[in-house]
Amino acid sequence: MWINHVLLGFLGLACGLSVATGSFAIAVKLGIIPQMAEKSKTAGHIMTYENATIFGGITGNIVSVFSDIHLPVGHIILGIFGLSAGIFIGCMAVALAEIINAYPILYRRVKLKMGLEWMLGTIAVGKMCGCLFYFMRGYAAGGS
Repeated sequence: MWINHVLLGFLGLACGLSVATGSFAIAVKLGIIPQMAEKSKTAGHIMTYENATIFGGITGNIVSVFSDIHLPVGHIILGIFGLSAGIFIGCMAVALAEIINAYPILYRRVKLKMGLEWMLGTIAVGKMCGCLFYFMRGYAAGGS
């Protein structure tokens, strides 16, 4: 009986690590962390960015695998988590769109010359608000 639990635990951990590796590979390929450090002029803190990304990946992996664990951390921590997840999703979306040149094409078509940084900022804030709303409603209610 215990061997089944050990094998299932190992399988869950291995599958979670493979999914996390794929997510990190996309983030590395898109160059999100170096680009964020370059744009914010904080390249001296690149190790902090990388450590936070690794910690977030490990934490997300544990939370995904052990979804029955409930931590009584309150709404403030939930808000911080939603804010962080929204920033991450926004950065991923903007970096992916930049790779496929979606925004330059949109800017040319609508003849937008000024306010590009405001448009990108509002997209990121919108993604953050959507993610925060999703996490405040809970995982179970998210798909329905």
